Amino acid sequence: MLKDQDRIFTNLYGMHERNLAGAKARGHWDGTAGIVEKGRDWIIQTMKDSGLRGRGGAGFPTGLKWSFMPKESDGRPAFLVINADESEPGTCKDREIMRHDPHTLIEGALIASFAMNAHTCYIYLRGEYIREREALQAAIDECYDQGLLGRNAAGSGWDFDVFLHHGAGAYICGEETALIESLEGKKGMPRMKPPFPAGAGLYGCPTTVNNVESIAVVPTILRRGADWFAGFGRQNNAGTKLFAISGHVKNPCVVEEAMSIGFEELIEKHCGGIRGGWDNLLAVIPGGSSVPCVRGENMRDALMDFDYLRGELGSGLGTAAVIVMDKQTDIIKAIWRLAKFYKHESCGQCTPCREGTGWMMRVMDRLVKGEAELEEIDMLWDVTKQVEGHTICALGDAAAWPIQGLIKNFREEIEDRIKAQKTGRMGAMAAE
Repeated sequence: MLKDQDRIFTNLYGMHERNLAGAKARGHWDGTAGIVEKGRDWIIQTMKDSGLRGRGGAGFPTGLKWSFMPKESDGRPAFLVINADESEPGTCKDREIMRHDPHTLIEGALIASFAMNAHTCYIYLRGEYIREREALQAAIDECYDQGLLGRNAAGSGWDFDVFLHHGAGAYICGEETALIESLEGKKGMPRMKPPFPAGAGLYGCPTTVNNVESIAVVPTILRRGADWFAGFGRQNNAGTKLFAISGHVKNPCVVEEAMSIGFEELIEKHCGGIRGGWDNLLAVIPGGSSVPCVRGENMRDALMDFDYLRGELGSGLGTAAVIVMDKQTDIIKAIWRLAKFYKHESCGQCTPCREGTGWMMRVMDRLVKGEAELEEIDMLWDVTKQVEGHTICALGDAAAWPIQGLIKNFREEIEDRIKAQKTGRMGAMAAE
């Protein structure tokens, strides 16, 4: 279990002051100029050595991503864009950082931008996050007043500006290139890659897009050293991580824990166990709504990291938004609800996603009611495979994977419902 002195986010629950004085009292903005003084190469190498992988879902090594930015400017400015468009169902970890510990993010933005030769950072905030915007903007204003942002930011000799941009509530704008399009004032539609943002991103300039949590942990890693951070979790799954646990646990919460913590330990220590006990656990979606669900009995001994969940269970850590479902859940209806969400949020640019998400939702609708034919289960599987991997961005995959997880792990339940409907026993089941 993570010790209190190893926690990066010391005000996750808003128990202390979130203003600059409170942040400084907790050790933030301590020697920021000294970190910058050590130079770009040292910062990027330390980030690589720490083993930090992106906390926005894909898990790409953060230091490596930074190193893709051009070393020398060709006359174009460089940008850091922070993805605060946290719109995945079940995910609510970045919200706590922005609401209660915003200075971790702002200091991280300064250091990361310096490392990538960027003088400007844009924070793209989810449209529904009104209070988070107020807290973050107040923190940014305070930093400007105290000389921590602007010319010679924090006495580092680096000029640096942060702008907060409020989205309009579109899930697709959480995809990095759609986010860039939206920032430029265009429709939030993903771009074809290449060119990748590091070559031509915002306004055609070198750009790196990072998740809020990925940037907010940077100052602490650089202060305490790469070895300290790499000491948590298994090989290639280093560090501490925010887990957002919701659903049928006794105490849903957002908590910072070491990577590779056991699922059972995570739930018992922080959530007081499963509602109705472990025998009542039906399924878990371990990483936000876009990863496949896992049967409860397979999840109990799972390690919460990228490689275990993908390799052993065919799911993923994603954003570590753990959605727990007990045996009172209609699992088919739960996955239908996600299918409905992805259908609604598709931007419509790619035909497989535009047509496929609606198709999958309508078949799921009939599966919930038990009105489908048995052979339609395999047909649905085939359609998910035609959507997955055939779109510009990962929304097609995100729409396909929950349904694949359902068919793989709960096929019997789907078949039983169809058979019950055919024999007229549906009245006793959850037909509503």
